[in-house]
Amino acid sequence: MLIKDAESVDARYATAAVRKHRRIFAARRERALGEIALAKVIEAARVPAMSPSGKLLQTVRLAILAMSILAATSSARADAVSELAGFSVFPKVDLAQLNRGDAKPLRSGSSGGARYLAVQTAYVAPDPPAELLSKMRSWNPSRHPELKVYLHGESATDYSRLQNAPSNSAVRYLASATAQRSSDLQLSAAEMKQLSAEGTDQGGMSGVIGNTWAKILSERARAFASGGSSAQPPYDNSTPPVRVGEELSGLLRGQDKIRRQFSGLLEATGIGRGAGSIKPDLYWELLSADEKGVLTLGAHYSRAGAGGMIQTANALYYASGGYYAGITLHQLWPVEVEGRASTLVWRGDMISSASVGSLRGIERIAAESTMIKDISRVVSFFRRDSGSTR
Repeated sequence: MLIKDAESVDARYATAAVRKHRRIFAARRERALGEIALAKVIEAARVPAMSPSGKLLQTVRLAILAMSILAATSSARADAVSELAGFSVFPKVDLAQLNRGDAKPLRSGSSGGARYLAVQTAYVAPDPPAELLSKMRSWNPSRHPELKVYLHGESATDYSRLQNAPSNSAVRYLASATAQRSSDLQLSAAEMKQLSAEGTDQGGMSGVIGNTWAKILSERARAFASGGSSAQPPYDNSTPPVRVGEELSGLLRGQDKIRRQFSGLLEATGIGRGAGSIKPDLYWELLSADEKGVLTLGAHYSRAGAGGMIQTANALYYASGGYYAGITLHQLWPVEVEGRASTLVWRGDMISSASVGSLRGIERIAAESTMIKDISRVVSFFRRDSGSTR
């Protein structure tokens, strides 16, 4: 509904103006005042259309409407940029520059545990948020050998493709570790007993080894679907045992601004808690981490917000090695850049890894740099596949 006068606009935004996001409220106030001015001009222009003055005023009215649309577009862009600055490591971004250049990844400081790393990325995609989200959901990283994702499954129940896993050094390592019941495998005590009970062979991931992992992954996926990350069995190969739900919660506590920005979505998920109200899309992957084969389980959530904005949350809630847990968040804002409906994309990646916990100084900086490069590579391939590069 149109606000009728400037006084009511000031009353509406007076309290909000002292809050944290002053720039956002200021932009909305200017937009509302613009609507008032436009309404008054339109009202004044209501004269008989058959008269010459009527035709002239109709032309003026159309021009003002066009200017109003441009002003609203500029305001929407300002809102997106201001909101991004409010919770991220990007205090100021130039949409035109992001549109023409590569994604911009930066280290994200964390106040969490020593084994946590985090990176934030921003870029512009030449699609509206809903279309971009559809492309994100259908993207398969295993099409790019450089990413070292050997298998990607869009099901929480079908792991038959494990029987046809590639026979490379990383996968052979995983098969050998399984056959030897290695303590490097992140399993519960009950799952480790399954390896003993089923027996193993040295035939790669085919046969008994593949079947055993299919059973373990299926049981963990069912537990997540019904009880969230809180229902996940611990990694008993560590002392004390590692609980994925606690790791996911710790990652978010270490990024407080981000956690608050996504609180509405996260509270409806199973990330760091019991099963949420939003049903996740579950998936699994066989990939390489530090040249070792790793099986992972993930859950993807999304929710639409006001004005066409979309938030997503992706949780890595199981890994057989390499990582304890991980979270990837996205916020997608609708913007117009160079006359085209586009999306300002913010991406936040957080991981928990035992190998990171012992790193200090230059070694930790090197690990952060490696993570930045890895994420840049993933984003680059996604943008190329989805037509999100100019």
